[in-house]
Amino acid sequence: MPRDLHPRLLRGFVATAETLHFGRAAERLHVAQQALSRDVRGLEEALGRRLFDRTTRSVRLTPDGERLLPKVRELLALHDELLGGPEAGRPLLVDLGNDVDGLDLTGVRVLAAAREACPEQELLARFHGGLAAAAGELLAYRLDAAFGRYAGLAPDVRAALVQLPVRCEEMAVMLPLGHPLAGSARVPLAALAGHPVDICAGNPTTTEWTALGRRLLDAFGLVAADPHVPPVGVDEVGHYLARHGEAMLTTTGGPGIPGAVTLPLVDPVPLALVSLVHRPGERHPGLRALWEAAGRLAVREDWLRRPAGSWLPAEDAALLPGS
Repeated sequence: MPRDLHPRLLRGFVATAETLHFGRAAERLHVAQQALSRDVRGLEEALGRRLFDRTTRSVRLTPDGERLLPKVRELLALHDELLGGPEAGRPLLVDLGNDVDGLDLTGVRVLAAAREACPEQELLARFHGGLAAAAGELLAYRLDAAFGRYAGLAPDVRAALVQLPVRCEEMAVMLPLGHPLAGSARVPLAALAGHPVDICAGNPTTTEWTALGRRLLDAFGLVAADPHVPPVGVDEVGHYLARHGEAMLTTTGGPGIPGAVTLPLVDPVPLALVSLVHRPGERHPGLRALWEAAGRLAVREDWLRRPAGSWLPAEDAALLPGS
């Protein structure tokens, strides 16, 4: 084991791991690509292990590189904290859940506002599918921030993370066009009696959402559909809905699905509280930009107001300002 490693070598490794491209990593670090390659080789030699698999067409982390990455990020964060400054030169990795554009989804809106307000900060989107999966990445230092239902995480995970309430999203159901309720303008919760509701119980990355769905269905005497293998991508969701023919719980503002309609739920309007979630003590200026953008949007668009008579689990309501 080497007696000393210069932070430059570690930053070169992290930049290359995040971009998986020596040229782009060198541009981010403002160094020559040849110098960065030399530093990465030097780090590999010093550690006695290969960190990247390189071909003429691709760069990939080796298993040793994947194990080392979160440890190096944590070490660099401590190094910068001791020197009195955040990791301003490192991009902030932000999980948005789903890779969709142009939608009224909370994380998408906040990230766009933060990028516009602080163009000097590099904010990179990631898509882990749900907060349950993203929380594991946060705790492993492979991700910096995420959006989702914080109250639905396991207690030990919540204790290791912090959150900022951002928005009460109104819940809805996605229905295949052949569903008996598909012709409605909106769907009263009572109308779902006798119609199984898909709460994504087959998706291990969204257990916080499934827990919310179960709370809602139990509160109103409704039945959950059997778990199914989850679809990936807008077109696949359309095929999934057509195959199973069930109502799927979702929120308003999501993507249009071929062969399906999304209708708001009413009587009462059920809500899903979305929070900005991250590790405590983070000082990255990109995270500050996210907090400020979330706060501006929440105030300007009244995101944290609960409609009269709406439904929200007590554990979520306790997170709202003033509770």
